Amino acid sequence: MNYEYEPLCRQAIEIVERVGRFIRQETGRVTEQAIEEKSLNSLVSYVDKNAEQQLAEALGELLPGSVFLTEEDTVDNQSGEWQWIIDPLDGTTNFLFQIPVFSISVALQQEGRSVLGIVYEINRQECFYAWLGGGAFLNGRPIRVSSRAPLEKTLLATGFPYYDYRRMAPFFKVLEHFMRHTRGIRRLGSAAVDLAYVACGRYDGFFEYSLNPWDVAAGAFIVQEAGGVVSDFNGGGNYLNGGEIIAANAAVAADMQQVLRNAFYAS
Repeated sequence: MNYEYEPLCRQAIEIVERVGRFIRQETGRVTEQAIEEKSLNSLVSYVDKNAEQQLAEALGELLPGSVFLTEEDTVDNQSGEWQWIIDPLDGTTNFLFQIPVFSISVALQQEGRSVLGIVYEINRQECFYAWLGGGAFLNGRPIRVSSRAPLEKTLLATGFPYYDYRRMAPFFKVLEHFMRHTRGIRRLGSAAVDLAYVACGRYDGFFEYSLNPWDVAAGAFIVQEAGGVVSDFNGGGNYLNGGEIIAANAAVAADMQQVLRNAFYAS
């Protein structure tokens, strides 16, 4: 099957924004009894599951024969020529505590290569998106990563470990370095939003470990289409399945990689 990515992306955006309205309407309505703990500090509610079902049904109709990789396992996760990678509610804890930073993240891969990505920040109704070779956009406006450098002039973002504490020592080492050598570090609680903010230049870089493909697939692709650099902590390309990611503007990406490589992998 051959598809033009731009119209496919725009049709997918309509689906994502519709599901975003459902999530926004449910904010503050989830009772404590309706919250499940999938694993340590990993929360889920009927909102995540319902949103994922809505997305999978509509995106499956949009692209017949496509398969899915999703966070909540409401549909069978499969491999195929066309695969949607979906996080129906990135920032579930924020959502449940009514902290207004959470998003929908949807990426599409064709034969293992990302061809479109959408991150919809639900409360601000900001839709970040990109398709292969088309650049990146925010609500219809082209976006680019920043050009700020050196590292001392940048603002970075990260996510704090909330279940995997095995790499805390190098993580704290990195935090101290960046605290001393940047304008500051932010932690919003939605990796997809962090990546989108790198893509539009609000942040100059982002790093985190223990993430899943559905957390980063869309945002990382948008960063790349916006002119940014995405890698694992070693500077390699295993950021989707390797559980660690750096996304940054090209002016400081190498410096960030060096700091993280030295902390996490230096013998």
